[in-house]
Amino acid sequence: MNPGISEVILAEPRGFCAGVDRAIEIVERAIAKFGAPIYVRHEIVHNTYVVNELKAKGAIFIEELSDVPPGATLVFSAHGVSKAVEQEARDRGFSIFDATCPLVTKVHVEVAKLAKEGYEFIMIGHKGHPEVEGTMGQLSSGIHLVEDVEDVARVAPGQTDKLAVVTQTTLSVDDAADIAAAVRARFPKVREPKQQDICYATQNRQDAVKIMSPQVDLVIVVGSPTSSNSNRLRELAQRLGTESYMVDSAAELEPGWFEGKARVGITAGASAPEVLVREVIDRVRAFGAVSVRKMDGIEETIKFPLPKGLKLDDIPPPGHIS
Repeated sequence: MNPGISEVILAEPRGFCAGVDRAIEIVERAIAKFGAPIYVRHEIVHNTYVVNELKAKGAIFIEELSDVPPGATLVFSAHGVSKAVEQEARDRGFSIFDATCPLVTKVHVEVAKLAKEGYEFIMIGHKGHPEVEGTMGQLSSGIHLVEDVEDVARVAPGQTDKLAVVTQTTLSVDDAADIAAAVRARFPKVREPKQQDICYATQNRQDAVKIMSPQVDLVIVVGSPTSSNSNRLRELAQRLGTESYMVDSAAELEPGWFEGKARVGITAGASAPEVLVREVIDRVRAFGAVSVRKMDGIEETIKFPLPKGLKLDDIPPPGHIS
C-alpha cells in the first residue's frame, strides 16, 4: 500500500491507432476465412500481448520467407516491407495480404513517385527498425539514413539539386523537427512532404503526454520494448522532468516507483491494447490509488479500409483483441 497516491490520470488519446486496429483485424479475418495457420512476416505490431494472442488463434510469425510453406497465406506486418521482400513473396506464390499501415504506404508512394523524377532521399529514422528497412528498401540506391543531427553533417548524397526528406512515422515529433531543421540548414533546397510523415497517432499521444506530464509525479507507459512510439512516450515524459517507466504488463510495475508519488499518469503506445492499461490501473489501485480520472483529449475517429478479399459478409466477426 502507498497511501500517498491520490489520483491516477489517464492520457487521452492512448493505445491502439487505426493502423494497428486494421493490421490485427487483417490477421484475425484471414484466420477466420482461410483457417490456421496464417503466416505473418515480422510481428504484426510491436506488442508482446497482441502477438501471443494471435499465436493462440493460429498465426505463425516468421522473419524469413523460406520458413513459409508453398501455397500458404502470408500477411505483411503494419511496418511495411521492402520491394525485394514483396517480390520474393510473389515469386514464392503466397496468397498475400498487406497489413502495412496506410500512413507508411503513403511514404512508400511518395518515395516511388519522386524517385522517378530523379530525386535522392534523406530518411530520418532508427537504423534496423522494420519500417525504416521497408521504406529504404523501396529503392535499390539513393536513400540515406540519418538518426540524429550529427548524422546530417556526415550524410553524402550523390547530388543535391533533387533531394527530398522522408521520416519514420513513429519518431519523437520534437527530435524529428530538430533533425529536419539540420537537413534544411545543410540542404536549403531539400523537398519536404506536403504533410509531415510522423503519423497522427504518434503526434496525438506525444501531445497528450506533454499535457499530462506537468500534472503528475510519475508516468507509466504501457508498451513493449520493441515499440518505437512507446519508447518515445517514455523518453518524452522523462525529458519534461517527470520520472517515467515503460512496462509490457502490470506484472512489471515496481512498488518502489510509487513511493511519495501523489499523482500517477498512465498512457499507452499505439500498439498496446486497452486490456493491459486496465490491468495496470488495477495494480496501481492495489498500491493505494484513490481515484482515476481521464484527461480531456482528441477523439480519434480515423478508420482504414481492409484489403480486398477480407471484406466478405460470410466471414464471422473475429474475436477482436481490444
